[in-house]
Amino acid sequence: MKKRVILLLVLCLMISLLALGCTQTPAGPNDGGQTPGKLPKYVFLFIGDGMSYPQIQVTNYYLTIQNNGNKYPALLESKNNLSFMDFPVVGSAQTYDSSSFAPDSSSTATSIATGNKTYSGRLNVGIDGFAKFETIAEKLKEQKDYKIGIVTSVNVNHATPGAFYAHQISRSEYHKIGKELVESGFDYFAGGAFRSPQNAAGKEDLYELAAAAGYKVVKTQAEADALKPADGKVIVISEHLVAQDMDFVDAMDYEIDREEGEWALADYVAKGIEMLDNDNGFFMMVEGGKIDWACHANDAATAVNEVLALDNAVKEALKFYNEHPDDTLIIVTGDHETGGFTLGYAGTDYDTFLNNLASQQISYATFNSDYVAKYRENNTDLATVLADVKELFGLEVPANFGMAKDGSLELTEYEYNLLVAAYEQTMQFGPDMNSNDEQELKYDKYEPLTVTITHILANKCGLNFSSYVHTGLPTAVFAIGAGSELFDGYYDNTDIFFKMAELTNVK
Repeated sequence: MKKRVILLLVLCLMISLLALGCTQTPAGPNDGGQTPGKLPKYVFLFIGDGMSYPQIQVTNYYLTIQNNGNKYPALLESKNNLSFMDFPVVGSAQTYDSSSFAPDSSSTATSIATGNKTYSGRLNVGIDGFAKFETIAEKLKEQKDYKIGIVTSVNVNHATPGAFYAHQISRSEYHKIGKELVESGFDYFAGGAFRSPQNAAGKEDLYELAAAAGYKVVKTQAEADALKPADGKVIVISEHLVAQDMDFVDAMDYEIDREEGEWALADYVAKGIEMLDNDNGFFMMVEGGKIDWACHANDAATAVNEVLALDNAVKEALKFYNEHPDDTLIIVTGDHETGGFTLGYAGTDYDTFLNNLASQQISYATFNSDYVAKYRENNTDLATVLADVKELFGLEVPANFGMAKDGSLELTEYEYNLLVAAYEQTMQFGPDMNSNDEQELKYDKYEPLTVTITHILANKCGLNFSSYVHTGLPTAVFAIGAGSELFDGYYDNTDIFFKMAELTNVK
């Protein structure tokens, strides 16, 4: 009898010890039991909104072609041209949310920021509509007194940046999200302007609330350049805002449209490092938000340039990493894929002609605002439009239709007819009458002329889009630095949070 009691006590003790060991770390279910080395004091999380394997690989191969003087077979000399592709640890993250296998930005960012799934359209609020999730940024601020930076190429109160400080049942509550930004007490915000800066009554201005809460709000590059850590909490709004898109307003310029001397995403990251650097530690989330917007519009050349802009921002973090290699962790990932982007097209068989992307001079958005709007206003003739298309996108009408040469930017008769039909639709209706099934599938909510041009150019490169919205592809996760070994493998996007929490020892 005594032996049984002793054996029972031993078993209970073993179970208790096991349970205690399991509660000491907030690691997720797929952490693989790895024990990290030195914990990171400085954490960079880069999120390419809409960026999955296709966006990364097309950009890499495009640079390969450019670096080889457009000579084929350049792929035989291909290398990793993007800085984060050489990170020593690479994983993959599944992106589904509680609503769909083709998820939304707010729900996927919620998963990354908090380790929780929720419905599309929600920011850090559970499927019951009441539970609110604490983010990794909030935990690091409260438990570790880290300085926190949030940088984005889109609005500072948009879905992905909002997922690190806001808790709203709808991502469209821009004013409420902006108020939570002000109330967060985070140290550095930078990017596009507040969306809906005033409430419905027009009596509550977010910029005034921010100033009252102790934030220094700057809206010019000169002011931003002059900022010093002694200035305290700051909100930096890009001096060069664009309102070219139907739903996407007051964001930074697309990289392809950025003028010389105009700050890029990388400049705001560099300034953020200067403002946040301290001995205690910091966390910086950086979003390349307009990769998503370009892919929604099926604009391959603009999307590639946005990936390059994100990579240049990563390079700024790498400079800091090289100075603090034992204390710094850099993670680069995406929240979901946008556009059903594909490297390969039936019309080019097994061939690609990625050098054709270089013929595009401006984004679809700038073409809409600076050209298409004037076409409708002035009832511009087709010949004038086609001349602009040749100059800005490289597509030209041949003297005689025939079989186009491989890699040629001359329009086939089929492509020409597509362009004429889109021109007529744009001149008569614009995007407002894309209401029947055929028009919706062809153009979605975009200008028929513009999206047809970018489709034709993409196809002539050997690329294609299958959607105007998000898809369910997994996203890549690249990591370097302290604790980066945890990010190896194939896991859920919620595990990105759990791995960051484990490494920074927050609960």
